[in-house]
Amino acid sequence: MAPLHPPSPTSWAARLEHGFVRINQALIVLLMASMAVLVFANVVMRYVFNQSIFWVEEFTQIQMIWVAYLGAGLALREGRHVAVDMLQDALPAPLRKFVRVCIAVGIALFLLALVVLGVQIAEFTWSQETPAMGLPSGLPYLGIPLGAAAMLLHLLLFWRQFVAREFEHAEEIGDGSHEGEPA
Repeated sequence: MAPLHPPSPTSWAARLEHGFVRINQALIVLLMASMAVLVFANVVMRYVFNQSIFWVEEFTQIQMIWVAYLGAGLALREGRHVAVDMLQDALPAPLRKFVRVCIAVGIALFLLALVVLGVQIAEFTWSQETPAMGLPSGLPYLGIPLGAAAMLLHLLLFWRQFVAREFEHAEEIGDGSHEGEPA
């Protein structure tokens, strides 16, 4: 039987990674929970009181963008991104590892470009306003570079496991267990 409270990570790097993953998870949970509450409240207002909360649709759309980009790093840890593994599975182990390193480097470079270009588009649209709430239009776009930076950090922290294709299960993420350590 697993312990009720998983053991705390021991090294400072493991504690930092654990904290980063937990914060990432908490942000996603908070965004999704508030989306559910807002949409439910808006449905009740619309159908019971014949009034709608005018800003809910716009705000929840922004939240969905942020959830998608912030959740991408956690999905990477679980191996949930679309991948075609047939070719690399057919390769001998040393060559397979080289291909995985190349894939990881390619992903890291793509994410770095996404961070840079995402910041540029957020800056470019920041002076415009969203129609309903009057928020800076760059706010939804800001989720792109922040989510890409978070995913890049996940990749860097999870590099060895990514290359070895040792993905985590949802319940293991952030509990401090790594490479054979008990959860």
